[in-house]
Amino acid sequence: MGCRVALMSVLISCAISSCSFGFKGISIPPTVNTYFVDQFQNGAGNAPPDIGQRFSDVLKDRVTRNSRLNYSEDIPDIEFSGTITSFSVSAVAPERLDSGSELTEFGSTLNRLNISVQVDYIDNQDDEASWSQNFSFFEDFEATEILSDVQDQLIENIFDQLTTDIFNKSFTNW
Repeated sequence: MGCRVALMSVLISCAISSCSFGFKGISIPPTVNTYFVDQFQNGAGNAPPDIGQRFSDVLKDRVTRNSRLNYSEDIPDIEFSGTITSFSVSAVAPERLDSGSELTEFGSTLNRLNISVQVDYIDNQDDEASWSQNFSFFEDFEATEILSDVQDQLIENIFDQLTTDIFNKSFTNW
């Protein structure tokens, strides 16, 4: 019986410590309980028309999944808003191509989709904690691929990193 109690104590301790590890580094004041994500505007003319809404949804999901905050449109403690400022495709710098035993030919084998977003973070409880910052990230894809065929996956990957960076800036004091 004593062995079972000891084993249960160890298991409970492990469970508790692993739960707190998942939130290690997050610093949200105890008085902050709610947040709101306004629909981000699309300021990049060549971006998909729904990109602002898509970004807003991903950011909202990130905060909900990774914090204790509740979403609220009525006088939230924290607010996010902003604009997708850039959506651009460019060729990655040319690389030397291996043609047998010699490196002679130059060519570009990749294209790069880059997305930038301007984020305004408003802390309605502490004006000094509010900030405004540009975030940018990119994904490379094969130059032989058509952007429209890979665009949704590229945007998803880029949004994942952008919202991670925004979450970290907002709640982990990085």
